Amino acid sequence: MSDKNPKDRFYYNLDFLSSPDARSIRIMTEFYGPFHLFRQNRIADTVVFFGSARIQSQEDAQAALDKAPKNLSKEKRIRLNRILDMSRYYEDARLLANKMTVWSKGLKLKNKRFIIASGGGPGIMEAANRGASEAKGISVGLTISLPREDSGNEYISEDLDIKFHYFFMRKFWFLYLAKALVVFPGGFGTLDELMELLTLIQTDKIIKKIPIVLYDSTFWNNVINWDYLVEAGTISKSYLSLFKTCDSVDQAYKYLTRHITKHQLKGPNF
Repeated sequence: MSDKNPKDRFYYNLDFLSSPDARSIRIMTEFYGPFHLFRQNRIADTVVFFGSARIQSQEDAQAALDKAPKNLSKEKRIRLNRILDMSRYYEDARLLANKMTVWSKGLKLKNKRFIIASGGGPGIMEAANRGASEAKGISVGLTISLPREDSGNEYISEDLDIKFHYFFMRKFWFLYLAKALVVFPGGFGTLDELMELLTLIQTDKIIKKIPIVLYDSTFWNNVINWDYLVEAGTISKSYLSLFKTCDSVDQAYKYLTRHITKHQLKGPNF
């Protein structure tokens, strides 16, 4: 008997695939789909940038301040100046991603290695993708569907805007291919990603040697009192060696490239 209507199969049934009973199938697609795209694009590993979606480029922040009416309240003007001050992180992320991309392209390896990856949104994520794009390199955006925010930015490479529904699958792909991470100032999401990463390393769920840069000591020392955690006995002092705080693009670049060269190119993590 001929198969007159192949569309009656369950894998074509969108109502079924969207149902609670098919959740495990949807989770699997968020593993195998990105796996397929990374393999298709010959991407072996990544350098991941975390940071706030709210931080603007210096150009946009300055334009907003210049356009502000003269009778703007003191509180709002202070806020605009704070946004302009925070824009330095956007420009630093953009420059660091650019430098890392130029360095990666210069390795001339068979596969594409140490490709810039971000959460694919605005702010620091956009800056990272933008820096890679301006270096004429490719970059990945691991975007997430959110009810009140658009996902994606214009600097993500074609075919590498990878959209997720499940946060935990997105986090998996952030870390599975990561050979280095840079954490710029951010809010709840950035803190969540950082703490989960440190927990996985602390508990030996991640055993590869990953350089972690916390960008800007002033910000991070104000947000998290690491020394007090040691003093309180809730973490061991040795855990402070899991990351390095850097205060300039050059410092972060030198630390990342030195660590990657030692441990990732021909070392135990190759």
